[in-house]
Amino acid sequence: MDLRLKRAYEPPAREDGCRVLVDRVWPRGVSKDALQLDLWLREIAPSAALRKWFGHEVANWAGFQQRYRQELQAADAELQVLRERMRQGTVTLVYGAKDEAHNQAVVLRDYLLAD
Repeated sequence: MDLRLKRAYEPPAREDGCRVLVDRVWPRGVSKDALQLDLWLREIAPSAALRKWFGHEVANWAGFQQRYRQELQAADAELQVLRERMRQGTVTLVYGAKDEAHNQAVVLRDYLLAD
């Protein structure tokens, strides 16, 4: 099982496998053609309220992780879609955040790999 992370602003690559956007909103300034997605799972992204609370502030990271994991527990259908794709081959979680270490894709990857 190969689960990768990639910013939406990086060019797609063949080795990305199934590309899944895990943001609730479309990445600013990126066209649909340029992103080359296989799936867009909006509902698996953090809620608007959680995203606003986090504000991409590193000081809020621990709380964000905990709250987002709680939200993920209610996203069973979307998680099943991702798990099925992971069984089929490489999956790349695509996200728009600038911070590559503190974003929802990192939490989602860790959540999926912990199963």
